Amino acid sequence: MTANFGGELLAAALAGVDTGEDPLRHVADLPASAGRVGAWPAWADHDVISAFTGRGIQAPWSHQLAAAELAYAGRHVVISTGTASGKSLAYQLPVLQALAADPRARALYLSPTKALGHDQLRAAHSLSAAVPRLAGAAGAAAPTAYDGDTAAEIRRFARERSRWVFSNPDMIHLSLLRNHARWAVFLRGLRFVVVDECHYYRGIFGSHVAMVLRRLLRLCERYAGPESPGPTVIFASATTASPGASASALIGQPVTEVTEDGSPHGARTVALWEPALRTDVTGEHGAPVRRAAGTEAARVMADLIAEGARTLTFVRSRRGAELTALAARTRLESVAPTLVDKVASYRAGYLAEDRRALERALADGQLYGLATTNALELGVDIAGLDAVVIAGFPGTVTSFWQQAGRSGRRGQTALIVLVARDDPLDTYLVHHPEALLDKPIEQVVIDPVNPYVLGPQLLCAAAELPLTTAEVTQLGAEQVAADLVGDGLLRRRAERYFPAPGLDPHATVDIRGSAGGQVVIVEADTGRLLGSVDAGRAAATVHTGAVYLHQGESYLVDSLDPERQIAFVHAEDPGYATFAREITAIEVTGEGERAWFGPVCLGLVPVTVTHQIVGYLRRLPTGEVLDFVDLEVPPATLPTMAVVYTVTAEALAECGVDEPAIPGALHAAEHAAIGLLPLVASCDRGDIGGLSTAVGPDELGGMPSVFVYDGHPGGAGFAERGFRAATTWLTATAETIESCECPQGCPSCVQSPKCGNGNEPLHKDGAVRVLRLVLGRLDGSHEAAPRS
Repeated sequence: MTANFGGELLAAALAGVDTGEDPLRHVADLPASAGRVGAWPAWADHDVISAFTGRGIQAPWSHQLAAAELAYAGRHVVISTGTASGKSLAYQLPVLQALAADPRARALYLSPTKALGHDQLRAAHSLSAAVPRLAGAAGAAAPTAYDGDTAAEIRRFARERSRWVFSNPDMIHLSLLRNHARWAVFLRGLRFVVVDECHYYRGIFGSHVAMVLRRLLRLCERYAGPESPGPTVIFASATTASPGASASALIGQPVTEVTEDGSPHGARTVALWEPALRTDVTGEHGAPVRRAAGTEAARVMADLIAEGARTLTFVRSRRGAELTALAARTRLESVAPTLVDKVASYRAGYLAEDRRALERALADGQLYGLATTNALELGVDIAGLDAVVIAGFPGTVTSFWQQAGRSGRRGQTALIVLVARDDPLDTYLVHHPEALLDKPIEQVVIDPVNPYVLGPQLLCAAAELPLTTAEVTQLGAEQVAADLVGDGLLRRRAERYFPAPGLDPHATVDIRGSAGGQVVIVEADTGRLLGSVDAGRAAATVHTGAVYLHQGESYLVDSLDPERQIAFVHAEDPGYATFAREITAIEVTGEGERAWFGPVCLGLVPVTVTHQIVGYLRRLPTGEVLDFVDLEVPPATLPTMAVVYTVTAEALAECGVDEPAIPGALHAAEHAAIGLLPLVASCDRGDIGGLSTAVGPDELGGMPSVFVYDGHPGGAGFAERGFRAATTWLTATAETIESCECPQGCPSCVQSPKCGNGNEPLHKDGAVRVLRLVLGRLDGSHEAAPRS
């Protein structure tokens, strides 16, 4: 294999581009790095070390050793290094040693997905079987799964006999903590808690998981006694900004970070690819649209496979995986017909045995390519891939590197191609590669003190073990506890809080973050339950006439009954997608934090947002808009947090934004800011919303205002992150609009598919002027650390 194999593959992909097009915006050749090894620690017994050397691991990498040493010494630690850097050994080594040395010791492994947990369980079986003290009946580690798919008798075995349990936060919340007395022996001996892929715990989900972990540690202290140091928590994370601070927020205790990656990796060529603007169709208001990322990725994938490169293509939806694989096969029919059957799709929804068969076929060369959702982003060790194509930025820099890391996983050279979607964040990244390729600036965001999280979690904690006033104070939950007492849900006696008689709060708390329960989706003809959606998002996703995707199949929504929380659908693929449009009103409900910079005010304020779905767009896969369909849907209110900036009309006039242009300038700036907030906060665009107004609320002096708010009750921490990183965020927003080649605004910069006003009015140049005015006043002075 040549030293610049990735570059050769990129040249092959470019050979398939139409004459006159130049989709490349940046190419980076990342050099290979040699590994740095350390010696096995003196505290590790010979047979424990032999379990690893027997699997071909002759010595630990430096980061594995550093994290294992900290964990063995009883210090909470997070190891945050690249994909395929062997983070698992950092926890496997101290866990195996503890289990082998003390027959009373226990370990708990938590992962966000069952697939990852099962892969790690298989590794635990192999390792513990290689340690005689852990393989025999007397001291058997007996690694066991404990999740929603586990049979009742195996759950009982896990509780009574297993010393190494593999689970997820949902089961810990709903089962272990709820029935903690039955887990007394396990909790008393718990030495290590492993929290794998902890960067997934963000927003409302992460805030709930933070409280679940704190409840777990609280009960461990109850059973082991106050003199016990309690279990050591080992976090594993992909590369993020400030992993130690993020891990600390999850347990409320200091966590040491290990971030220097000592593993070797081959050279990689990273190409940032922006599809050309189409000349045959236009979008809303005649705006230009780009060739679809999935279509472009399928073409690149086929051309790479024709060169013999084993290729993984990541897309954002299950249906997209199917369509991308089909499009790649269609192109191969003309460029390499013998390889047509070498391409398949892979996604959640397939049977486990079918997924394993596809993984094996790709690994052993029977398949040359898979088009996949993020189901292959983590947890499956696929080696020897030559290229990864990513159809649309996956939402976070962390996820980008998780997906990119699937190539060259055994040290060989590789190609990574990011194909940009018609989206502001994608546009920014392909024109500003340093934000993607240099040190990450996005940070995992959680907000455990959100009263909509903290209230239900306090009830669960009190039901498990009465809360002391000191514990409530430590959580900053005095007002939340008082409100629960006032509602009759908690009772205070002396210095303790008890749950009301008959209260069983665990079952009512969905730690995945849905508010108001779930709307079930039912196939009208058969009565088959297809899935569910959060009640708070149902009006925007399963309204009458919406296209709903389930396991790659398309359904049309016949009706939505919000009161009964049910949506009826029928199978049909109309050939278009739907995008709900809503109108929004906002009321500032408190002072919050505000800072003045001359004519500019920047704030983080509590708000109540009123939403009303007014209709939906029907859009073809090409980006062409068919029409707009009106809907009548009752309004909904959302109490949340917003980052806001206001500017005086006089200052706007001085920078060239006169009164008639103000609404369009603010509106365009708001749309772009929503698209770029995920650059600094680990959120999805669907987690946030926005509003702009030329005449702001009275609480803000009636001045022109732009709001970006969290789309979850009480807030999820994303708006606060925007407030703390305002200069970085708004600079990226301005640069995205400036770099877009469209004349008056398009989906790559200032148009939004969710806009209730039909993307009117929008003033692209005015938006840049507004943002530059605000940034000129902030001048980098408002980059603060998040609240602890």
